[in-house]
Amino acid sequence: MAASLTSNTKLQLAATAVVSAAVAAGAVLSYQRLQQGGRVSRLKDSIPQPGDSEPALQSVSRVGPLPKPDKEDEHNQALAHRAQNGDFDDELILEQLARNRVFLGDAGLAALRAAFVVVVGCGGVGSHACAALARSGVARLRLIDFDQVTLSSLNRHAVATLADVGMSKVQCLQRRLVAVTPWVRFDLRLQKFDGKAAPGLLEGWEGGGGQRPDFVIDAIDNIESKVELLKYCHDEGLPVISAMGAGTKSDPTRVMVGDIGASFEDGLSRATRRRLKLLGISSGIPVVYSTEKMGAGKAALLPLAQEEFEKGSVGDLGVLPEFRVRILPVLGTMPAVFGYTVANHVILKLTGYPMDYQPAKARDKMYEAILAYVQASEEKVARMIEGGRTDVCIGLKVPLTPGDICFVVEEAFGGRSAVTGIPTKLMLIRWKKPSATTLVRIGEGKDEQKSSNMRLRDLVCMTKEEAVRHQKEVLLGDKTLEDLYSKEVIELVEASQKLAGAYERHRS
Repeated sequence: MAASLTSNTKLQLAATAVVSAAVAAGAVLSYQRLQQGGRVSRLKDSIPQPGDSEPALQSVSRVGPLPKPDKEDEHNQALAHRAQNGDFDDELILEQLARNRVFLGDAGLAALRAAFVVVVGCGGVGSHACAALARSGVARLRLIDFDQVTLSSLNRHAVATLADVGMSKVQCLQRRLVAVTPWVRFDLRLQKFDGKAAPGLLEGWEGGGGQRPDFVIDAIDNIESKVELLKYCHDEGLPVISAMGAGTKSDPTRVMVGDIGASFEDGLSRATRRRLKLLGISSGIPVVYSTEKMGAGKAALLPLAQEEFEKGSVGDLGVLPEFRVRILPVLGTMPAVFGYTVANHVILKLTGYPMDYQPAKARDKMYEAILAYVQASEEKVARMIEGGRTDVCIGLKVPLTPGDICFVVEEAFGGRSAVTGIPTKLMLIRWKKPSATTLVRIGEGKDEQKSSNMRLRDLVCMTKEEAVRHQKEVLLGDKTLEDLYSKEVIELVEASQKLAGAYERHRS
């Protein structure tokens, strides 16, 4: 009986404890919810509510106010006007950027909020990059684009709606993003980028002490303008990142960041790289590109109409100097992947966040091996011309770099043997048998420097087996080029050597 009473007492005490704990927990949670609700309410109340007499946003745009603003536009523009004039609770901004703040740290977020970024090209890629930067805290954005939002833009543009069709892309971005980040200042430039306009379009921020761009984003899909932008940024020391071709791509796992000199499997990157090398720029520009290979059943560039060919040369890609010569097949998700990858790179760079990208598939070791092969071949040729003397080869140098080798192999010869088109086990070797000495001597005795008179335009790309035969039978033997190669091969080599010669004249 006593044991039973004791047991009941324990159960009652346990039940009371459980109920008390539940009541206490409920009270704590209720208090926390009230506190959170009050904080949210205070934050919302701190958003300035424009009145009927509130002035419209004094735009820094070079293209004027938004056309026919509706009630929501008027509200957002007035709110942005007040926010940009300091009438906005900074606690509210920090709350909106809280996730970035804890990720990047106070110093990182402060650097981002003080940054000035230029986005050139505000279509699929550029719009997503711009939206990500604004949402992440970048305070000054200059948007450059001459084009308008079209119906076909809506499958890939970050913020455009049906109501924006016909509006300039730069105004569309400002119109939509001020509703999200009213404190961001936009400088709109409704203009097509080209080299002549570069100094004005990439000038310092007006009213901000002439602050130079902290970063420039190249989201242009026109080769001529793209090359001019990258050349200008390179020469002026402006940090820049370039987005390559998202058209015809479908695999987001193949999108990566790498140096312009190491990108591959990307037609736009290849054409851009080739033109930059002709201008003396072979590396130092980060690019976002896809390594996805084209194949059966995958999207490809649509054929050009005959009348487009009749206009003359249309270049080697679908992205052409004549704007919109053809419609590019674009999966709407891929420009977003490219745009966010670009923005991610800019954010990490501006904030000093550690970057350990997976390295791109460069072929530096291959180029070094080819350079060594050229060196060895030149030693044999020099020894033959000098009557078999071995001393002439001691210390012989060739005036080539791995970068030169890269250009000749990848650009001049398209990464293939000029003889068979085979893309593996490639080597470079002198094409024609020299008629005179190849040695260049400077100085005497122990101070003598010996080098080969080799030039890029002297080289041909072959497989290793083809190069061994060529050396034995042409360079060290008595056979002529016509004995071994067809007229088509000889013409192909000569055309490729002209391109190598053009690069050689312009390289720095």
